[in-house]
Amino acid sequence: MIVAALGDSITEGSPLWHRTEGGDERSQWHYWAAQAEPSLEFRVSAVYGERTDEIARRLDDCARGAEVLIVQGGINDIAQGRPVEKAAENLRGMIRRGQELGLRVVTVDVLPWNNGYPDAEPKIRRLNELIRELAAEEGVPVLPFHDTLEDPDRPGRMRGEWTDDGDHPSIEGYRRLGQLFAETFGDY
Repeated sequence: MIVAALGDSITEGSPLWHRTEGGDERSQWHYWAAQAEPSLEFRVSAVYGERTDEIARRLDDCARGAEVLIVQGGINDIAQGRPVEKAAENLRGMIRRGQELGLRVVTVDVLPWNNGYPDAEPKIRRLNELIRELAAEEGVPVLPFHDTLEDPDRPGRMRGEWTDDGDHPSIEGYRRLGQLFAETFGDY
């Protein structure tokens, strides 16, 4: 099954993997998903630092020939001071475009951001609330990346061993996200 993974640096695999330079392939959630479920073949279109409006421009190329589309993004909208409502509108547009193309679409919520804490946390929580609402309205599932990596003892932040740099997951964090996808992809 071909899965088109569209997003920003979280989908790319930062900080240890870069789309043009390579690196440690274990620093990608889709690497771990494919390890757990070998029938999955990922086509990744992810660019560090991109906002949802920029990610949307790559959707058609990424989705060509795929059966499933994963839509991920939003943290860079927050980091760049953009309204979370606009990010949610952009994510909705990507979901609808994927559905128009006949794909099964899955969206992803926004991870905790240790280096943006505490200022960014209310915006992340609001955007994640909007993502859940729009996903329900559009009839698509949400992968709970946020809750998968949130430290229960330090809400709004990733657990230390699940982040490499306070912005992105560590290899262990990406492994957890990949396993989440592999365990739930059959529902999609």
